Amino acid sequence: MTGDELHLFFEDFVSELRNRGVVCAITSGLACVHYGVAETTKDCDLLCHPSSFGTLLNFLDETKISGMSCHYRGNISPPLDARWHRGGWTSHFQWDNEPELTKLDVFGYALRQSSPWFEEVSGKYANENIVAEMKRTDRDKDWPFIDSLGTMMLHRGDPRGWLHVFEAEKIPELLSEYKLPDEIVKLRPALILAKGDNSLLRAALRTERQFWQELDRLRIRICRVALRPFVLAMGRVKIPSDAGIVQQHELRLGCAEEFLEPNPIGNYGVERLIAEARAATSLLMNPNLLQWLPDVLPHFKMYNA
Repeated sequence: MTGDELHLFFEDFVSELRNRGVVCAITSGLACVHYGVAETTKDCDLLCHPSSFGTLLNFLDETKISGMSCHYRGNISPPLDARWHRGGWTSHFQWDNEPELTKLDVFGYALRQSSPWFEEVSGKYANENIVAEMKRTDRDKDWPFIDSLGTMMLHRGDPRGWLHVFEAEKIPELLSEYKLPDEIVKLRPALILAKGDNSLLRAALRTERQFWQELDRLRIRICRVALRPFVLAMGRVKIPSDAGIVQQHELRLGCAEEFLEPNPIGNYGVERLIAEARAATSLLMNPNLLQWLPDVLPHFKMYNA
């Protein structure tokens, strides 16, 4: 399936799901392609309200690509169930069509969301704010997309775009065109430096980016440890080769109920996660710059629910 075919397939996929009453939206890489900040992607990330998981699973059971049925991806995927998605888990699916597999990752909650994602939908896609928040990963390749999305938000009149601009060189030019509201500066203290020494601003923004990356590295590490017993248990499960996705789901669900912790981040402690990310950042960056870090707790409140 080519990039254009993938794009159209998942847009039609969302349209049909919505016809069935499913609250959903495309996010991440395919959304970046839609917004014109990326050229291509090889899979789709889908936000789906947990109340619609049953309908989504049934639709996946019906949907074939080149005659191939959809199935859970290996032993690593948690079940499509609200109990685990509430704790930040993601479910992974694929179709074994040729020449490349078609992959779908489903999120019940947008990682690092500052507001409910279903209130921030633009057409068939999550809006730029949600996509930019989800892109704050430990991967360097994601960060140019964040900057582009933030600039795009400012161009269309959304001042929250200031929260996503990490290239200090862009900021003086943007300040000449767009107002920087006080409420935005409260959310992102480093912007206080925007009208001063650009080298200090640059250092503060690099520190902020490092902090976000440390947060994601810790999140991933915690989840990997929690996932290991489930993966080992799934390796012992005898799933019939002709099992449909609904049967696969039931077997996976039983395994998760015994071996997969629903909310490892919440049990680890959100405040502890943030404190350890700050400490890790201070070892790599000038500790004096930590005073300009934002309060990230609102982005992790889902784990405390």
